[in-house]
Amino acid sequence: MIIRPATPGDIPAILAIWNPLVRETSVTFTTLEKTPDGLAADIAARGPAFLVAETEDVVLGFASYGAFRSGPGYARTAEHTVILDAAARGRGVGRALMARLEDIARDAGLHVLVAGVSGENPGAIAFHKAIGFQEVARMPEVGRKFGRWMDLVLLQKRL
Repeated sequence: MIIRPATPGDIPAILAIWNPLVRETSVTFTTLEKTPDGLAADIAARGPAFLVAETEDVVLGFASYGAFRSGPGYARTAEHTVILDAAARGRGVGRALMARLEDIARDAGLHVLVAGVSGENPGAIAFHKAIGFQEVARMPEVGRKFGRWMDLVLLQKRL
């Protein structure tokens, strides 16, 4: 497995992993599918902080981080995303992506990474705890999708 910065050539594979989760699951609260242009802009803006994991030229998943909140007081805190293809789960891909992403974040001078996880995604909560994140807040019914209210679980890791 190779962990490397995402390129525009990865956009179709990333969209094929991400958009079904947007359409069909509650792991993200958004209902707006990612677009090629929007994803290209994210990859360009985040540079080495937008990673993909691949094996034999197949993208297994991706991880990235961006601003947690606006303003200079939050400049050393970022919120991350890590998403895997279903076939890649449980194989160490998420751990490898996050380890590399944390190294990049440290090198960039970040102090904290934050994960905002759907309360309906216990696997992601357990994953983050297993890699050293601590649950710091549960925000009841702040997300809405599929006609129901959902909780947001915030986890953080000091780098």
